[in-house]
Amino acid sequence: MHKLLLSLLLTVTILACSTSKQIEKAVSIGNYDLAINEAIGKLRTNKNKKGKAEFIILLQDAYGKANERDLTRINFLKQDNNPENYVRIYDLYHKLNDRQERIKPLLPLYLNGKAVKMNTVNYANEIIAFKNKSSQHLYNNALTLLKSNNKMDARYAFEDLQEIEHINPNFKDVRQLIEVAHNKGTDFVLVDMINDTEKIIPERLENDLLNFSTYGLNNLWTVYHSNADKQITYDYSMRVNLREINISPEQVKERQIIKEKQVVDGWQYLLDDKGNAVKDSLGNKIKVDKMKTVRCEYYEFKQFKAAQVTGNIEYNDLKTKQLIDAFPLTSEYVFEHIYATSRGDQRALETQLLPFLKKRRVPFPTAEQMVYDTGENLKQQLKNILNSYSFKR
Repeated sequence: MHKLLLSLLLTVTILACSTSKQIEKAVSIGNYDLAINEAIGKLRTNKNKKGKAEFIILLQDAYGKANERDLTRINFLKQDNNPENYVRIYDLYHKLNDRQERIKPLLPLYLNGKAVKMNTVNYANEIIAFKNKSSQHLYNNALTLLKSNNKMDARYAFEDLQEIEHINPNFKDVRQLIEVAHNKGTDFVLVDMINDTEKIIPERLENDLLNFSTYGLNNLWTVYHSNADKQITYDYSMRVNLREINISPEQVKERQIIKEKQVVDGWQYLLDDKGNAVKDSLGNKIKVDKMKTVRCEYYEFKQFKAAQVTGNIEYNDLKTKQLIDAFPLTSEYVFEHIYATSRGDQRALETQLLPFLKKRRVPFPTAEQMVYDTGENLKQQLKNILNSYSFKR
């Protein structure tokens, strides 16, 4: 028991030393907030325990250096007198406030019976002041950008307005302007489908491919419409060209397998060379399996039919009337059905063949159904293109 307690104590000591070294290293490379978080973790319980003194010293050192660095940076940015720095100053004041809020639950801390100096300051006025300055500067900048007809300017305005909403929710008419900026910055794409295959495309396949609500699109700046909205000026068109449909003939392939196997067919008494029954040590006649050779003729039928649809997707700039990108589309669907019959003793067959004996011939799908069944893969390809494509500006 004594050895176990000694071992546990040694382990705890080693871990504590390891943590203190990590905190010291974090301080030495200027990663003060990591050091603070590690020290706080060690002081959450038994903060007045003698072994915690080292972590109190490390916390005081990291906290002081972190605050000094941030306040020095704030003073420099204020002297620069550049409105672009307002958000950075606001963030630094927030950082200072958050840091002291993390240590407040631990205060007061004591070393050798004396309270450790851990300065806390009320930053509320500074935070509010630079929140408002930042919001107004970003707001003015966004209004200027929104006067431009350039979509990238609208997107930059959107970012500025989103930043205002983050630091100062519901500031002025920011929420309405966010919608304006998003609308001005969005690329609107009109989609249509062209059938050059000289074959009939199932209407439900076309509807499925052009139903963009099912695609789960996550592109913030691109909107696809399959039906034109007269109130929207479209920037691009996307044409889904289906160029060729190939459908194989209906095929039925046959194969015959003849199987023989030794199987158990009852039992019989074990006989010696003289034809007498062999007995066990208790005088009972010994029974053995009676083997029989069985034979089965297995006839397998494989129904096969395949469809392939090929085409491409073309992106066109509606202002310049130029082709700007193209991607191939290819999808296949294979219908395959296997069934079988047999003649003879099915015990001769391998286990994996038996399920096919329960199946029967089924009707081949129609050409229309085959083409439609290629749609799931076509839709996945189309979805991948829509989600990954972005217009170069």
